[in-house]
Amino acid sequence: MNDFPFGLVGFDLDGTLVDSVADLAAAVNHGLAEIDRAPLTVDQVRPMIGGGSRVMLQRALLATGGDERLDDLLPGLVDFYAAHIVDHTRPFAGVVDTLDSLAARGVTLAVVTNKREQLSVALLDALGLADRFACIIGGDTPGLAAMKPDRAPIDLMLRKCSSSGLAAFVGDSIYDVDAARAADVPVALFAPDGTGIPGANAIFADYRDLLPTLMRIAEPQPAI
Repeated sequence: MNDFPFGLVGFDLDGTLVDSVADLAAAVNHGLAEIDRAPLTVDQVRPMIGGGSRVMLQRALLATGGDERLDDLLPGLVDFYAAHIVDHTRPFAGVVDTLDSLAARGVTLAVVTNKREQLSVALLDALGLADRFACIIGGDTPGLAAMKPDRAPIDLMLRKCSSSGLAAFVGDSIYDVDAARAADVPVALFAPDGTGIPGANAIFADYRDLLPTLMRIAEPQPAI
């Protein structure tokens, strides 16, 4: 008998399912090089990720002198990234086994990201993961009113990925936590360094711990 509490589990993509920061940083530095600005390190780019390609590039430009060329540089960044989307990007350790374990329990899986839908599908397809997800929702998916941290992408996931059970979400940023909580969906935070974010129902640092973490957040919480 399957006693897993959730029938649908949604995942953020960058920083949650896949470690893509090196390829994203390369795309950012390609854009910066177009206007003769010094490259940023991977660690400098890492906190710029999460709000979509435009936000990421704007943050990089502001950090290096000003964003007046943002609209000019964005198409080139996107094209470069598309051509190098999995040069270094790989699933985090334990992700594939965890997806298998959830699927074996009859759980419907989804991806909800602020990355453009076409890029998201291309990335997951290149890694052989795309067909594991019932729906892949990007920041520009038709019918989406706003990106995370708005609740709209989580609501769209609930509509598109029908499931007979409760839903949970797994992410790594404040965008994910705020969106899930606004949609009244419990959220588990992937935090390899152990750093939490206010509003997350639980954090985990290793994908081997995700299923018990989801089991725990499904339990009724004591009144404070």
